[in-house]
Amino acid sequence: MGNAFFVVWRESLEAFLIAGILYAWLQANDSSGKGKRALFAGLAAGAGLALLLGWALLSVQDELTGEALEIFQTATLFVAAGLITQMVLWMRKHGRQMKARLHADLASARERSGFLGVAIVAALAVAREGAETVIFLYGLAQGGEMSALAFGSVTGFAAAGFTAWLAARSLAKLNIGLLLRLSSILLLILASALLIAAIDRLIGAGWLPPLLDPVWDSSLLIDDTTKAGKLIADFSGYRARPALSSLLAWAAYWGVVLFAWRRTGRG
Repeated sequence: MGNAFFVVWRESLEAFLIAGILYAWLQANDSSGKGKRALFAGLAAGAGLALLLGWALLSVQDELTGEALEIFQTATLFVAAGLITQMVLWMRKHGRQMKARLHADLASARERSGFLGVAIVAALAVAREGAETVIFLYGLAQGGEMSALAFGSVTGFAAAGFTAWLAARSLAKLNIGLLLRLSSILLLILASALLIAAIDRLIGAGWLPPLLDPVWDSSLLIDDTTKAGKLIADFSGYRARPALSSLLAWAAYWGVVLFAWRRTGRG
């Protein structure tokens, strides 16, 4: 539940902020009200596209069985981990210019296609966030209970709306930039956990050799079969008895991320 809450909160918060930026631009540049109606239509269309992707994923899963289903679910974990990482690094590099970029896209779209262009910009912006959320949640669903996942998703969405409202009202001196930076680090940790879950599936299916299994046994310190230990394992990728292949994948992931983090920080 906690992972679903966090992922939906972060992605929905970005979607709320994007919608707020677009609305503010229209408030200042469109007195007819048609632009705002196009904006709301675009936001609804973007959410619909994300739901359509979710339906497509479930439909594909229902058609697969045995090894094909295992491959599909494992691939989804890799895709989710990659998308989370790419999203965090992209936001680190371009986050400061996001408002200006959205304003420029909106102005250009309005000139070329009128209010239809406004709706398209809004739809694409929200569909991107929504599609990422769908893929992340599908990846998380591979190892969690659906009821807990649904509850975490709903509460995460509500919390994102409340956070965005706080930011707009400037209550409690909410530092939205600091929140996004801290959540970026937590998202990277979650991405590494999804990667390790995918590696575990490859090892379990016999598609990847463990090399050495286990490298150590820290179950006396933190047992990942207990409720608390499993919570830590699901979020961070911790394994009490890790295989060497998993450790190498984890080290390679963080090596690449730290290198990219430094490069994007210079941009």
